Amino acid sequence: MFDTLIAGVVHGNAYALLAVGITLIFGVTNVINFAHGAVFALGSILGWWLIAEQGFPLWLTIVLVVAATAIVGILIDLLAVHPLRKAPAIAALLATVAAGLIIENLTQIVFGPDTRPFPQVLPTNNFQLGGVRFGTSDLVMFAITLVVMVGLAGFLRFSRYGLAIRATAQDPDAAAQMGIGVARIKLLAFAIASGLGGLAGIFVGIYNSNISPHSGTLAGLTGFVAATIGGLGSIPGAVIGGFALGIIEAFGIYTFGDGYRDLITFGVLVAFLVLRPGGLLAKAPAISAEPLTGTFLGIGRQLRVRWWHAVIVFALAAIVVPLVANNYAIVVGTQILAYAIVAVSMTLVAGSAGQLVIGQAGPIAIGAYASAILTVNHDWPFLAAALAGGVLAAVISSVLAAPLWNLNGHYVAIATLGIGIVIVAVIRNWESLTRGSYGIFGIPVPSIFGHEFTENTEVYLLDLLFLAITLAVVVGVQRSRLGTALRAVGADEVAARSSGIPVRDYKALAFAISALFSGIAGALLAHQYSYIDPTVFNLPMSLLIITILVLGGTGSPYGAVLGAVVLIGVPEALRLAPEARILLYGVVLLLIIRFRPQGVLVRSERVRVVA
Repeated sequence: MFDTLIAGVVHGNAYALLAVGITLIFGVTNVINFAHGAVFALGSILGWWLIAEQGFPLWLTIVLVVAATAIVGILIDLLAVHPLRKAPAIAALLATVAAGLIIENLTQIVFGPDTRPFPQVLPTNNFQLGGVRFGTSDLVMFAITLVVMVGLAGFLRFSRYGLAIRATAQDPDAAAQMGIGVARIKLLAFAIASGLGGLAGIFVGIYNSNISPHSGTLAGLTGFVAATIGGLGSIPGAVIGGFALGIIEAFGIYTFGDGYRDLITFGVLVAFLVLRPGGLLAKAPAISAEPLTGTFLGIGRQLRVRWWHAVIVFALAAIVVPLVANNYAIVVGTQILAYAIVAVSMTLVAGSAGQLVIGQAGPIAIGAYASAILTVNHDWPFLAAALAGGVLAAVISSVLAAPLWNLNGHYVAIATLGIGIVIVAVIRNWESLTRGSYGIFGIPVPSIFGHEFTENTEVYLLDLLFLAITLAVVVGVQRSRLGTALRAVGADEVAARSSGIPVRDYKALAFAISALFSGIAGALLAHQYSYIDPTVFNLPMSLLIITILVLGGTGSPYGAVLGAVVLIGVPEALRLAPEARILLYGVVLLLIIRFRPQGVLVRSERVRVVA
C-alpha cells in the first residue's frame, strides 16, 4: 500500500502543476482554459525535441520550454480570450476549446502524431524506501513543484504584480478603477499558467518515459478535476487537489485496475461539482445564474424557414443526391445526417433553454451500444432496438444529470462533459455486456418490415427520414407553449423563475429530448459501421457536435443541418487528413465565436453584452 501512496504522490505532483495553472487563469479571468492541456502536450514535445534532437541539457530545456509555452499562453489570451472580454465566460470557454484544438493539431502536424520515448535525462528507479523504488526524477520534480508553489505564493502575496493579480481576481472593475492594467495582468496570468503547463509536460514525459501529442486533452481535463477538488480560484486548493486526485487515482487503480482510471477521475469531478462545486478551499459562485447561450450565442433572430422550404430541400436531397453522388459521397452523407440529428436535437437545450452541454458522446454511445447488443445478442428488429437505444440514452443521461440542474453557468457544461466520459468508461469496463475495448462486431444492417437496407443509398435515405422526423419534432416543440417556456428560461433564468416557470425541470426535459435523439443517432451510426468500440465515442466527437451547433446557430435546427454539411462534408470533399480536419474545426469555431457568435442562419441583433 505504501508504494501505491508514493505513486499517487508522484502523479499528484504533476496534477498540482497543471491545476495551479488552470486555477490561476480562472481566478483572474473567470475562464476555464480548455487549451491548457494542449500547452502541456506542446511542452512535453518541445522538451523531447530539445533534448533528443538538439542535444540541449535539461536545465536549458526547462528554461526554453517554459518561455515558449508562456508565449503560447499570451497568444491564447490575445487571440482567443481578450477579444471576448465583454462576453459571458462561456464564450471564452468555447474559444479556449478552439485554441486547444488548433495548438494540439499544429503540434501533431509539425512534430508528427507518433508516441516517442523521452530521453532518460534523470534516473527514474535508483532509490528504494520500504520496498518502494523511485528515482532522482521524482525528487527533482517534487522539489521544483515545491519551489514553484512557494515562489508563486510569495509572488502573489508580496510583489506588486502579484498583488495586482489578486486584486484583479477579486474585482476586475475595481482594480481597473485603481489604475491596474487589467489586460496586462490577465496576460501575465496566462503566461505564468502556461509556463507551468509546459514544465509539467517535461516532467510527466520523464516519469512516463514516453510522450505523445495526443496526451494533452486528458492531461488538461485531469488538471481541471484537480483544480475543482481544491476549489477553482484557490492556488493552495489546486495543490491540495492535485495531490488528493493523484492519491485517489492510485488507490482506485490499485483496487479496480487501470481500466477504471477515467471512471475514477471524472466520477470524482461530477461528485465534487454536485456536492461541493466550490471545492475544498473555495466558495461556490454567489451568482444565481450566469448568462450563457441565451445572451451570447443566441443573440439575434433565426432566419425564417417555412415548412415548404424544408420540404423542397429534403426532396432535392432524396432525389438529386443519389443520382449525382458516388458511393463514397453517399457514405459521407450518412455521417452528415447522423451528426445533424444530434445537433438539431441540441438546439432545444443549448439554443432554447440556454444551457450548453458538452459530453454528448455519452448519450450517443448508449444508443449505439444498446441497439447493437439488442440486435446482435437478442435478435431484436432494428427499429425497435434503435428506439430502445434512444429511450435508454434519455433515461440514463437524465438520471445521471438530475443533480446538475441545481448548478449554474459553465459548471453544468463541465459536469455534462464529465458524465459523458464516465458513461464511455463504464461501457469500456463492462466487458461481460459490451465486450470492453474489443468492441462489438457483426452489427446487422438496418432492417424495417423485413427489408434490409444493404445499399449505401438506402441507408442514406433512411437517415434522411430520421432527420426529417427529428426536425419536425424539434421545430414543433420550439413553436409550442413548451418552446415558449424554454426560450424564457434561456433568455433570463431569474425572470423565468419569478414568473413561476420551473427552470430546473424545463432544462432537464430539454436535455432528455436531446439525449433521446442522440441515442437514436448513435444507433444509426452503429448499424452503418457494423462495428463499434469505446474509442469511437471520444471527446473530439463531442467537440465536433458543439462546433456544428455553433456554426449553424444554437437556436436554429436548420442551421444545425447546415453546420453538419459544412464541417463534415467539406473536409471530406477536400480529402483532409484527420489532423488537418480537426485543425479546421478549431479555426472555424474560433472565428465563429469571435465574429459571428449567433451562427450563420441567425440574423444578428445589435445587442451589446456588458461584462
